[in-house]
Amino acid sequence: MIFKASEFVFEPPPVVSRARRVLIKPSAGYPVPYPVTTSRQILSVIIEGIRQVSDADILLLEGTPSGRPVQPIYKALGYDFPRVLALDVKDCIWVEVDNPLPKPLAVPTFWVPNVILSSDYLITVAPLKVVRGRGSLSLMNLLTLLPSSKYGGGAEGGWHDLYSLGIDKVIADLYFTLPFDLGIIEARQKFISWDDPTRGEVMDCGKVFVGEPYEVDSEASELLGLETEYLDLIRVAKVGFET
Repeated sequence: MIFKASEFVFEPPPVVSRARRVLIKPSAGYPVPYPVTTSRQILSVIIEGIRQVSDADILLLEGTPSGRPVQPIYKALGYDFPRVLALDVKDCIWVEVDNPLPKPLAVPTFWVPNVILSSDYLITVAPLKVVRGRGSLSLMNLLTLLPSSKYGGGAEGGWHDLYSLGIDKVIADLYFTLPFDLGIIEARQKFISWDDPTRGEVMDCGKVFVGEPYEVDSEASELLGLETEYLDLIRVAKVGFET
């Protein structure tokens, strides 16, 4: 679904009313405000919507490309929501999870924070970004759930080993391994960057996209003409996975 950003109100699906723990994955790898990172404004709207129907525990979970602590970034971005627990990927207990695809595209298992597996509803909330000519949307946002120290931190944005395998293949594998329930793309603006992920061109867009992560990334890519190769890989893999 596509909303006008000025009119966006988060209406959670009925399953959230039965959830005991809701996990929200923002894009918060840098202490730089929207559109580089997920805005406090949209997180506030989402949290308010959840609280209208549920007393579930609400968690924020993020990691940094360098493996540095994320708590100072949360503070810089104003992520100080009452009754919300803000967690750092590097401080979590990690567990190895099998990729359910019969033939993984790149990664047969992933190390992920165990709090993801114990959450009842998973939401990824990402700003609309184009990085080096490629769309970076709700599914690309999942990459920073992986501990960079496990995948070659310090190079290529923190995941050297994964980039060497082909990052679009990795994101496609991650989609099937960590089935997030909802993707939200905060597209009030479009941020376009090349060499520096914190600096770039900003264009007005005025939209918010909401839906199942693959579907919402596909909708945004088609409408805005974005290059998102991982969506093509997911589309092909779905055929074999669902039959």
